[in-house]
Amino acid sequence: MRESRILRGLDLFRGAFEKAGVDYPIMRSILQVKLTMDGRRVPTIIAGSAKRQASESNQPEGNAFLRSLWVYGLMGLILVMFMMMPSNYIFQMSLVFGILMFLVMTSMISDFSSVLLDIRDKTILYTKPVNRKTLSMAKLIHILIYMFFVTGALAGPSLLVGLVKYGVGFFLIYLADIILMDILIVVLTAALYLVVLKFFDGERLKDVINYVQIGLSIGITVGYQLISRLFNYVNFEAQFHPKWWQFIVFPVWFAGPFELLLRGDSRSYFVVFTLLAVLVPILLLFVYIKMMPAFERNLQKLSDQSVRSRKAGGKVTDMLAKWFSRTREEQIFFRFAVKMMSTERDFKLRVYPTLGFSIIFPFIFFFTFTPEGGTQAIPSSKMYLFIYFCALLIPTVVMTLRYSGKYKGAWIYKTAPISNTAPIFKGTLKAFLARLVLPMFLVDSIIFIAVFGVRILPDLVDVLLMLPLYTLISFMIFRKALPFSEAFETTQQKEAMLTIPLMGLLGVFAGVHYYSTTIPYGVYIYMALLVVLNVVGWRWVFQKSLK
Repeated sequence: MRESRILRGLDLFRGAFEKAGVDYPIMRSILQVKLTMDGRRVPTIIAGSAKRQASESNQPEGNAFLRSLWVYGLMGLILVMFMMMPSNYIFQMSLVFGILMFLVMTSMISDFSSVLLDIRDKTILYTKPVNRKTLSMAKLIHILIYMFFVTGALAGPSLLVGLVKYGVGFFLIYLADIILMDILIVVLTAALYLVVLKFFDGERLKDVINYVQIGLSIGITVGYQLISRLFNYVNFEAQFHPKWWQFIVFPVWFAGPFELLLRGDSRSYFVVFTLLAVLVPILLLFVYIKMMPAFERNLQKLSDQSVRSRKAGGKVTDMLAKWFSRTREEQIFFRFAVKMMSTERDFKLRVYPTLGFSIIFPFIFFFTFTPEGGTQAIPSSKMYLFIYFCALLIPTVVMTLRYSGKYKGAWIYKTAPISNTAPIFKGTLKAFLARLVLPMFLVDSIIFIAVFGVRILPDLVDVLLMLPLYTLISFMIFRKALPFSEAFETTQQKEAMLTIPLMGLLGVFAGVHYYSTTIPYGVYIYMALLVVLNVVGWRWVFQKSLK
């Protein structure tokens, strides 16, 4: 087993870990195993080539993950344009850290929460002489390593541009801020989970954690919108006027050191921002280290089955199964899929945060694209078409429906007395629409009706008819695999890129809908067209066995 270069760098801080009560050699061994396993857990589409290239070039096994960071690097190019603006540090860096925190926290919630809440390795490690502080620190360092990789890929292009344009001082402050930001994000997320773990247990705890993730997703999305509203614009120049609520907006903290240290602006609020950016992450890290044993003790509640969730296959599910599915086979797999989506923790950890984004996205555009006449003109406008953005989750979740933490149970499909797999796919997709998409759409629709009035009811019917058609098209685009039959580790990056053109297709639907509003009875013609396409599409696609 090759030794990661990361561990050799970590050795420089051995003394600090040991002073904190961590058994460093054991923590290092745990990290070495975790990093080795992460290096082997590469996307299926590059698994063979990644390992072969690693062996031929004598590179560390973890390089497969590093090579997958190019997507984050492309996203990081967005930050470069802020570096090219005329220097206004508080404005530029508030926006930069707003975007960075949005992307990193999204990654933290969707990808790393399952690592933070993982209790599977405790079955082995708790039988060995490993203290809980060492185990918790190994978990924290494991997450921070990959958070730094992701953040480095996102911030790398802007770091280089900042070094060239503003010099070494800017570069060092930016780098230090990034490290402090990552610590703040991880510790705050862990602290929030600790509070939840403290007051809940068993199956109810798992449900609450999912609701917390949805709330976090909504919170960081709404919080990101506050950044641009921190400034007043006079003659196209951003002017900063401090207000009390700005001191709880994290991205502004990390912009403060640039004004204080590079520009020499020692006004009190820049000093406070700088102190908050430095002291809060460090103090929270020390508090987290002290609280780690309590966190690990409460984490054991995730394995407690004493409080069971309500039966997912109850009367409501049976009623929905009969409404949405005609055949008995479809109804069986409808109920099965609802059960899996309601109780499968790994699936919910990855999908439920997406629900938060999809619920809030239609309303974000109210703030971004205000019509002429200001907010008073919104009810009479056609901004209700932004409700199409609630469907952004559909391609991602349709692709995710094939994955499960309990994928080894997929043998049950082979024992089921069915000759055609079409009812499996059809029942699962309908369960997805009924269990996740429809409730989300109804929430958004109620708010939209309150804003725009009942005049938009025909338009909402059009959007409702678009949702199953868009789901069907997404299903046709992606590789076919039986629902919940594959491990999450086999996720293919190239296939995930297909969600981008599908998002473009959503824009096409919205554009056709907008055009239909400009012609007499166009909304009803569009409605009839969607009905026909749904009836024909759902029959044609599932005529044959799909696997």
